[in-house]
Amino acid sequence: MYRKIFFAVLGITMIACNQSPTQQKKEAKENADTLTTTSFIPANIKEQMIYQRALQAVIWGMPAVNYDLMLQEMLAKTAGKQNEIVYWSRPVDWHNQTLTPNPDAIYFMVFFNTKDAGPVVISVPPADGVSSFAGNIDNVFQMPLEDAGPYGADKGAGGKYLILPPGYQQKPPSGYIVLAADTYEGYALLRSNLPSHSDADVAKAVNYGKRLKVYPLSKAGNPGETKFTDASDVLYDATIQYDVKFFRSLDRIVQSQPWLTRDKGMIDLLKTIGIEKGKQFNPDTKTTDILNAAAKAARDYIEVMYDAGFPPLNSDAHWAVPAMPELVKAGSSGYTETNIYPVDARSLTYAIGYVGIKRLGTAQIYLIAGKDKDGNALSGAEIYRLHVPANVPTKQYWSATVYDRQTHALIRNLSRASCASNDKTVQKNSDGSVDVYFAPQSPAGKQSNWVPTDSKGQFEVLFRLYGPEKALFEKNWKLGDIEKVK
Repeated sequence: MYRKIFFAVLGITMIACNQSPTQQKKEAKENADTLTTTSFIPANIKEQMIYQRALQAVIWGMPAVNYDLMLQEMLAKTAGKQNEIVYWSRPVDWHNQTLTPNPDAIYFMVFFNTKDAGPVVISVPPADGVSSFAGNIDNVFQMPLEDAGPYGADKGAGGKYLILPPGYQQKPPSGYIVLAADTYEGYALLRSNLPSHSDADVAKAVNYGKRLKVYPLSKAGNPGETKFTDASDVLYDATIQYDVKFFRSLDRIVQSQPWLTRDKGMIDLLKTIGIEKGKQFNPDTKTTDILNAAAKAARDYIEVMYDAGFPPLNSDAHWAVPAMPELVKAGSSGYTETNIYPVDARSLTYAIGYVGIKRLGTAQIYLIAGKDKDGNALSGAEIYRLHVPANVPTKQYWSATVYDRQTHALIRNLSRASCASNDKTVQKNSDGSVDVYFAPQSPAGKQSNWVPTDSKGQFEVLFRLYGPEKALFEKNWKLGDIEKVK
């Protein structure tokens, strides 16, 4: 029911802000036309075509490159491999430089590959009343195949998710939750619920997560032990690189994955910039310069869309779900909608975060804000307050997390990144509400409710609700704006 309410709210907010997705996209494109941050001037029509098609390739390929960067970090920085599990044995800190991670849960990730292994099983344990997963399983383009856990297909009873390779013809055995993937690779993100940050609760969340199993279907009779690799102390940098490295990631995707019918229009566009299945990507110096310029221009375009904002959840505050309604509609349906393919909106979402969620608004919901009550960008040099009213409509916990505005990752070298209700040291006001402070130094007496910022940069905040309840969607409970402390 909440999911229906959530989609209705998205529709209402679009009307409230008096802009359709098409109008927002048009405005973003018009604003992007005025950008002059790149000095690239094409010498001829060939260079112009390379530049324009490279720019479009960044927009189209954003979710796949986002995925590839996370995969490559695991392969390069840890002993982990595909069809195993990489995890963080404590809540993530700034060393985890993925896009907008949650520092108030325990992370487990499975990068699966069915090309050689055949169908792969991800076995999820049942929830036990305290421990549970908020899990999502995606393909390479981060299209959600299914959710897992109490709000997923297994409904908390646990289940064996069977991921089939593209074109798989055999009849799957019974007893599995079958997911027919259209790419050979993909990943599962499983967040183990953390009732508090105590050592005991962290250990319990880790132990619950280690009940996960991953194995090829061919070894179902004797799967053996699943290997777990701890990445807690690894500088795991999967931030988006807007230069030729972006295209090297994109080339890896093209070489390793089948072309999807809806994306075949990109074959010739990518060939123009030197990315072609079965051939080596090796741009010369001039082409590399053009690709660097195009990647930066694409970043500028995404920035314009970001600044234009997502439709606000409530008309009287800046908080918004960081996904356009058309993207939620298209992605959750597996892009089966015949008249929409919101590539621009998709690039914006996956430039600031990762993981596709099939049932957005059930296990969790995210709200983003990059501006204060007066509409000004959040500066790390200032002091801000966020008043969180009492009785937050959530079954588990809420959190407010700070991210670097430029990279959308946790701000480097800071001691903490969030204030959350599952942190028992957080101070409540007499009415049950909580005041959260964002500042480079803690205001006097507010240490437990303070989230540090970098005085030299700007930041954004994600407000998470795990197990959101209908009062949020029916707007009986509202989160006000972040306010600058005078």
